[in-house]
Amino acid sequence: MLKDTSTAMSPVYFLLVDDLEDNLLSLEALLRRENLVLLKARSGEEALELLLVHDVALGLLDVQMPGMDGFELAELMRGNDRTRHVPIIFLTASTADNQRKFRGYEAGAVDFIQKPIEWDILRSKANVFFDLYRQKQQIADQRDRLEAYAETLTRSDRYKDQFLAILAHELRNPLTPLRMGLDVLRGHPARERTEQIHGVMDRQLVHLVRLVDDLLDVSRVSQGKIALQRTKVRIADIVEAALEASQPFVDGGKHALRVDVADTPMWIDGDKTRLTQIVGNLLNNAAKYTPTGGSLAVDATREGDEAVIVVSDNGMGIPPAMQANIFELFTQVGEHLTRSQGGLGIGLALVKQLVGMHEGSISVSSEGENQGSRFTVRLPLLPLEQPADRVLSSDDRGANDERLKVLVIDDNVDVAETIGWLLQEMGHEHHVVLDARLALDAAHAFQPDVVLLDVGMPTMSGYDVCRAFRQDALLKHLPIIAQTGWGQANDKAATAEAGFNHHLVKPVGAVDLRDALALVTDPFRSAVV
Repeated sequence: MLKDTSTAMSPVYFLLVDDLEDNLLSLEALLRRENLVLLKARSGEEALELLLVHDVALGLLDVQMPGMDGFELAELMRGNDRTRHVPIIFLTASTADNQRKFRGYEAGAVDFIQKPIEWDILRSKANVFFDLYRQKQQIADQRDRLEAYAETLTRSDRYKDQFLAILAHELRNPLTPLRMGLDVLRGHPARERTEQIHGVMDRQLVHLVRLVDDLLDVSRVSQGKIALQRTKVRIADIVEAALEASQPFVDGGKHALRVDVADTPMWIDGDKTRLTQIVGNLLNNAAKYTPTGGSLAVDATREGDEAVIVVSDNGMGIPPAMQANIFELFTQVGEHLTRSQGGLGIGLALVKQLVGMHEGSISVSSEGENQGSRFTVRLPLLPLEQPADRVLSSDDRGANDERLKVLVIDDNVDVAETIGWLLQEMGHEHHVVLDARLALDAAHAFQPDVVLLDVGMPTMSGYDVCRAFRQDALLKHLPIIAQTGWGQANDKAATAEAGFNHHLVKPVGAVDLRDALALVTDPFRSAVV
């Protein structure tokens, strides 16, 4: 139910008209109450001037006044659209005969009160009109709010239809080359063509995963279900990771990319994955909405106690009328849908939400169409004297060259086989178990160095399998990596509690798998995590 808040403290106006100042002061003293403003006039002319400025809930008019009397004032009020429906109570010192009352009611009176006034009666009647006007205000406010809400629902429904149409289009785009690529591969093409197809399929899979991730992220952020995994992160590392993630878009557009990160140490308390996502999404957009062979730039500087990251391009630009709404869900710039690589229209909305979660701000500037765009992210920095965690060097991040025996436990045959192929390409030996109930026996027989364990399996959950390993005297120290489609903080906490050493979120790529294997088999790196 919509709750009224805007009218709770708004004033209510009464109009008091009497040619005698003492009478006005007496009425004011009697009627005074919270949120009631008493407008006083000593003539009909003064009253009309006040009525041009204020909407009043009640008029208390003296009948007998020099010049314009109360009846004449009431008739003028009834002839004006603004004051036509104002309730009027006449205050009269003479006995009101029927003819006089008839004239008063004809002029618009709702009541007559005889002088000397019985103050309790007048106060009670005035309170009734005060409450009636307040209810009228509340009803009008609720009506406006309901109309605005209905308009919002209509707009949301329209956005939903547009979004579903865009989603269907965007999902079909990467699926088409994937399907065609598979058909071509079945014909055993030449090695060069096979490599080309692999490249196409890899790019489209990355795009498909990004679409799904953005969909999940914007939903979770909107519902407050994303918890940041905060650590001390260096701005230079965020930019480097974003550049690596966005390189396919930059290369695909044959763009020139300039990167300038200040030498001044800049550290932030934030979630590196999400911060990388912020810069990466902005750079992806710059690449997508810039014609082939364009110029992109990423600049990171320090201004006071803030890091300022600017992603700019010389691309299609943003019309001034759209800049205020560019961070809203499902917003895309005009005809860019037909001129770019498409998109769901949720990337910038997600960026703004993630920036806000880091107590930062984001703004956009563009001179207009074909004038390029400039997105500026401001994030609070840690003090310069803040001790920083050790950053892994490139040597630390290198792959573990040791040949490993890897036990793969997954009920999905296709997933298990493709992981096996990847492990073979990396030079590792592997054994696949499709039934979780056979995992322990297989481990005793195979004696693996690492276990890759799916979490969601029908016969026995990955959590239960992991706990069983931890209770086995010969297997309890084995590194176990979880594979799951769930990647929130509570999901990672659940796998850690069950005894997993690492948490991989599907779909798992070759780099992810290589890094995870190196991580759980290197004592120093395990300690760092």
